[in-house]
Amino acid sequence: MQATQPPTDAPSTADPGFKLPEESASPPDAVQSTLPQTLPDTATRPVEVMPVDPHTLPVADTSDRDLAIGGIVFLILISVYFFARGAYVHHLVRKRVAPSSAGNAGWLLFVGLGFLSAAAVLAIINASRFLTFAVTGPLVVVGVVALVASLFIGRR
Repeated sequence: MQATQPPTDAPSTADPGFKLPEESASPPDAVQSTLPQTLPDTATRPVEVMPVDPHTLPVADTSDRDLAIGGIVFLILISVYFFARGAYVHHLVRKRVAPSSAGNAGWLLFVGLGFLSAAAVLAIINASRFLTFAVTGPLVVVGVVALVASLFIGRR
């Protein structure tokens, strides 16, 4: 049988444990020894920055997942606008507007909100591709004209 020694709380003199390195006279010399002694040719030349024309950049492709999420958001908005159209028509009829005029104003409200939300959803899905005057411009113009027409038709 081996005899076991009881643990002692005194530190061992053989293992000093962790100790900080002694400070040398020139710390940059220690760092300098790890760096290469020669500089490459490109180290002293100025950095050249090429001008970037935003029209020549490739347009980012829209993923199917983004299109699906945008389509679902658009359908939810359209369904909300359909119920808002009905409430607007009901409000106009209660204000003694002719039911045919109230119905037309409600549909114009629906179309205007639909076109504006289509422009917003397309801009959120992929701004670099859809947020252009050719795509967003007509959607916004038709939406604003329909909303203004809805307000004017709802007054008579």
